[in-house]
Amino acid sequence: MVRVGQKGSRMTTRRMASEALEEIAERFRALGEPARLALLEALRDGERTVTELVTLTGQTQANVSRHLAILHAAGLVTRRREGVYVHYVVADAEVWQLCDLVCGRLLRGADAMRRAVG
Repeated sequence: MVRVGQKGSRMTTRRMASEALEEIAERFRALGEPARLALLEALRDGERTVTELVTLTGQTQANVSRHLAILHAAGLVTRRREGVYVHYVVADAEVWQLCDLVCGRLLRGADAMRRAVG
């Protein structure tokens, strides 16, 4: 079940169709690879070509292209062709909200661990 909003003081929930759950799982699978996260991070400042992404991430061109295809299939990036170049951009700014939420949680956990150990 997914929380969809508040009704009075209670959260209302609804069941998601299995097709929707599969699509959501596909997006999370796409985000589950460090090389793809590095590509998304490189796209944080806006549109980039494959060549620029190769330079920024240190990955090979073949690897960048393969991971971009997965991100594109998951709907996380869009692309446009301009001559011989393909430009990629994050499809939806909410990707950053998700990444920031997860990264923020990890950073808070690491800070708590350092305080406990130190």
